[in-house]
Parts: sequence; C-alpha cells; structure tokens
Amino acid sequence: MMLMGATPTPLPLDELKPWNSSRQMLVCTGVADEAPDVKTFTFAVEGGGWFRYQPGQFITVELRAKGGDLHRTYTISSSPSRPYAISITVKAQPNSVGTRWMFDNVKPGSRVRAYGPSGHFTLGRDLGRKFLFVSAGSGVTPMMSMLRWLADCAPGTDVVFVNSARRPEEIIFREELELLATRMPNLKLAFLPEHRSGAAPWAGLMGRIDMRKLEMLAPDFLKRDIFCCGPDPFMKLVSDMVRGEGYDMNRYHQESFGAAAVTDIAQKPANDDGEASVRDETALDVAFVGTGEIASCQPGQTILQGARSVGVRIPAACESGLCGTCKVKKRAGEVAMSHNGGISDAEIAEGYVLACCSRPLSRVEIEA
Repeated sequence: MMLMGATPTPLPLDELKPWNSSRQMLVCTGVADEAPDVKTFTFAVEGGGWFRYQPGQFITVELRAKGGDLHRTYTISSSPSRPYAISITVKAQPNSVGTRWMFDNVKPGSRVRAYGPSGHFTLGRDLGRKFLFVSAGSGVTPMMSMLRWLADCAPGTDVVFVNSARRPEEIIFREELELLATRMPNLKLAFLPEHRSGAAPWAGLMGRIDMRKLEMLAPDFLKRDIFCCGPDPFMKLVSDMVRGEGYDMNRYHQESFGAAAVTDIAQKPANDDGEASVRDETALDVAFVGTGEIASCQPGQTILQGARSVGVRIPAACESGLCGTCKVKKRAGEVAMSHNGGISDAEIAEGYVLACCSRPLSRVEIEA
C-alpha cells in the first residue's frame, strides 16, 4: 500500500526552490488515459517546489513493488515552461512489470520517489533552426515535451512532426497535437498508422515510414535538425535512410536506452580444495561513508556490485552508464569509469561517478 501525500500549495515561483530529487518526494496530482495502455502521470513536489529540466530529458521512478524496489526510466512529456508540475507518459507492454505496477497503484495523492532529471536528448539553446521530429509509439514523449516548450516559448518555430503508430487510435496526444497546429503557424503534422481500424476511421497517409514518404512530408529534411525516438529498429531505419541521402549526421539526434549493460565479473575459479576463493589478494576496498559498510571489490567489479554485496542501497535503473540514476559522490580514491552519457563533465569535476560503471583502482570512499 502506498503512502498518500498532500498536494502542495502553488506559491509564487520566487518563493520556491527547485526540486531536489535526493531529498524530496513527488506527489501524484493526476492520472490521464492517452491511448490504449498509455497513461500520463502528473506530479508536484511534496512540500512545494518547481521543476528545472530541459525538454527531452527523463527521470527515474522508484516503485515499491512487493518483490522489491523497481527503478524505471521514463521520459518527461511535460514542458519546463510550466514548472509547477512534471508529467511522464508511459505505455504498458505485454511483459511490463514496473509500468503495470504504476497503472495499478499510482493514483492522485500517491507519494513516489524519483531521481533526475537526466539525459542529453534536448533541443539545446540555439533555436534559430528548422526541426524534423520523427517518432514511433511512445517515442513521441520527448518530442511532445520539446513541442510544448516551443509552443510556449517560440511558437513560430518551423517544425515537421512525424509520428508512426500501429493503428489510428494508438496515436498518442493526437488531439493536443492538432490543437497546437492551429496555434503554431509553421507546425506541420504527419501521422502514419500502419493499419486501419474500426475504432478510429482513417483517410490519411498510411504505412511504415520510408524515403518516399519522408520526402513528401519534409522535402527539405537535409536542411533540418532531426530528432528521432522510438524502438531501436525504427531509429536504425530512419538513421540509415537519411545517412544514405547524404544527411549531416552531426545534426541527427536520437534517444535510446539500448546501451549494453555492464556485465558482472566472472566467478572466481575454485581453489585446490574445490572451494571458490572468497577474496582476491588484489581486491580493493570501497568504504561507504554514512553507513560504515566496507565492500571488497574483486578486480573488474563495479562500485554498485560492491554496494550490493554489503547491503548498501544505491538506486540504479539502466546499469549501463546511461540514465544517471546511480550517481554518487566520491570522496577519495581513483576509479575507472566508462559511461554512456549519464553524467556530465561538470559533475565528474565535482567528484561524482556512476556506481554501475565505475571500477575501483585504489581504496575508494563513497558518500552513501
């Protein structure tokens, strides 16, 4: 059973501080159906606060399920131009565990812990450009955050917005997108359902995206900055397609959580007595300041693996150095970190590391 929290009073922005994900919980203020098996969850900061993030970033939500805590990464679908609330729009797949748990348990008033925001799939600061947003299914969520921000802050921006879906009724945000098109004079919408459906009649363009359709919808795509999000095969199709036409891939951006996970170190071989060795002579200690626990990391093991071996809890979602959920402060020692963009150079300079992909090179002290 989830604890319920009170919705904070929306004080003037200059009387509030930005959300601190390491200290403040979120309170659900609303749940809305968007499409079959798709819901939007909206949250406020418990105790008051506002949200500071870039359109296109994501947060990691901690779910207190019966089998143990789950960490799931979801893209923010709301716009930072409306900072009192933050929304995530999530689709439950047939094999979903965390998302189904959210559907069943997160209601208005539910308290949820989340971490972030993180991610580099954002528009940046230079808005004097023309954009092509290409998405499939729930990959529309970061595009929606970007478009909502542009609608509030730069409504004259030239955007071609292409979204693919299996059936017409599965086009997420369709009504809002059509409304935005009446308020953004240079917004062109293109929906591409793959199949017809009796639930929602369709008379427009259909089928999977291909070069012919792309040239029809955005004849000047070579002059646009492209943002793409969706299943990996979809993104590969789009990137291969535009690369083959000579597109400058430095202007192509895509969002994906498909980086290879950090693999566990192989088990220590058995000794002459047939028993596994408990500790290698070259194992290095990781001291977790605050808990008093000290983990002995075998060569190649990560700080996250060491933490788990002594019962120290460090939240982690992707475990591939991408989401940034396992970011911790290193007080002392040296590590080898190989990440996939889940931490910035500024954070590294401040002493932060990602526990999932940092391996000790000496004795290390971690704030945890």
